[in-house]
Order: sequence, then structure tokens, then C-alpha cells
Amino acid sequence: MNVFDRYAKEYDRWFDENEIIYKSEIEALKRHIPKGDGLEIGIGTGRFAKPFNIKIGVDISKEMAKIAEKRGLKVIISKGENLPFNDGSFDFVLINTTLEFAEDPKKMLKEAKRVLKKGGKIIIGIIDGDSFLGKIYKEKKEKSKFYKDAKFLSANDVIEMLKELNFKNIRITQTIFKNLCDKVEVKDDYGEGGFVVISGEK
Repeated sequence: MNVFDRYAKEYDRWFDENEIIYKSEIEALKRHIPKGDGLEIGIGTGRFAKPFNIKIGVDISKEMAKIAEKRGLKVIISKGENLPFNDGSFDFVLINTTLEFAEDPKKMLKEAKRVLKKGGKIIIGIIDGDSFLGKIYKEKKEKSKFYKDAKFLSANDVIEMLKELNFKNIRITQTIFKNLCDKVEVKDDYGEGGFVVISGEK
């Protein structure tokens, strides 16, 4: 049993206990989400699919999928590097704090591109490995049940991969700043925020 199966309920509860961080991530992602049919790779418990009206996702955790299904979402147990969908099936694909756990991040992005319609959008949320938050996570990862096996990518790493895969109109937003207070703050670009969202078009 993987860690996300064992601690699925604890993982889901984290979002209630860290409401300002959750709201900040939602707001940063929202600026990139288009209309249309979406897929989430690494849908987890559905905390991000639900507010963005994404009805279907893939995940490797059966226990997390059960929680997502209670939220009315359809979950297929599958790896993001090998998606069970036809070419050009979706208007957008969301990959939020999932690329860090991919065995082959570039293959996951290639698969996302394959299932996107022409002009479709990929939206990637990461803890920027080069940020203050990324450095904290890296220092603590050995003791973390969830992030022990994570490979924290930098915003630059992700941007380079998207360029190599010929994604266009790359756009970036950031949130979760050092002086995190009780209000949600989102800025364009990257370099200050711990959570970065990068999108591009097929």
C-alpha cells in the first residue's frame, strides 16, 4: 500500500487545516483554467478538480480515489505517464503537485499533450524547488510521509520541458509568499512565491 492510500484521510484533512494556503493555490490556478472538458492527472481526493468543474481524473491511489468519488468525480486508477484516453480528448489538463512524484516527468507532459485538443491547455502547479518553500520542503522531505519520494522541480525546469515539447503562450503565476497572512495574494511570473502555476497551449 502506498503512502497516499495509507494516509488518504489525513491528506484530505490538511486542506481544511491550511485554508489560506489552499485558497491561494486555487486562486493561482483559476487564472489559467479555461472553459471546456478537463482532465486532472493526480486527482487525489478531488480538492482541485471539484472547484474547477473537472469531472474525471487519474490517480494511483485507490483510497484517495474513493474520497474523490464521494465528491462526485470519476477516477481511473492509472499512472499519468500512460493515460487511458484517446488523442485530442480534452480542452485542458491539470497536473497539480503531481509532477514531483512522476517516474518520468517529461513523459507525463508528453501524455498530457497527446490527450489535449489542438489549442488545448496544460496547467501545472508545483512547489518551486528554487523557492524559499521548495528549500524548506527539500530539507524536511526525509521526515515527511508524503514528500519523501518527491523530486522538487524548479519553475525553470518545467518551463524548459514545456518549450522542448513545443507548448506555446507560456504563462506563469505565483502565490504563497514568505509573509503569508490571512489574505490571498497572487502575482504574475515566478521567483518570489513558493507555489507556481505554469500553463501552455498545444
